[in-house]
Amino acid sequence: MDNQPVKRVDIMAYAGKWYSLYSIPTFTDKHWRRKVETYVIHPDGYYAVFTTYNVVAEQKRKYIRSKLFVVRGTGNAVFKAQSVWPFKNDYWVIELAEDYSYVVVGHPKHKTLAILSRKPELPKDLLKEIVDRCRQKGYDTSKLVFQEHKAVHPEPEKEHA
Repeated sequence: MDNQPVKRVDIMAYAGKWYSLYSIPTFTDKHWRRKVETYVIHPDGYYAVFTTYNVVAEQKRKYIRSKLFVVRGTGNAVFKAQSVWPFKNDYWVIELAEDYSYVVVGHPKHKTLAILSRKPELPKDLLKEIVDRCRQKGYDTSKLVFQEHKAVHPEPEKEHA
């Protein structure tokens, strides 16, 4: 399978609350768990992204704000994410449920991966299928980290070993 963005994303349908279920963490968020991202359409034409999370072994919720800019001519499926000005990172929507119940966000060089859902969990079989497709697209799914929204949840890399 090719690592490609989807053909089209409906900007209005994509807005709202997303639970990060599994991710290949970056240097910045490697100790974050229970991430919840809320995408709000800003009047200036980008998403204002509000992320809440817990740091491992800490009880207090923390918060960060970032921006997500659509790359023109991509069917709204390719974005540039900005947490710290002036740096921007690639954000590709590589899989999206028809009903926008889940999304998989990837990177052109397989650096990052996130499985997001409108609910704090996905059915086990669906999650397994998503992880399998990500592996086929070239992602190292053994690096996926469970974001701990539910107390008991299968580790995808162990399911597929």
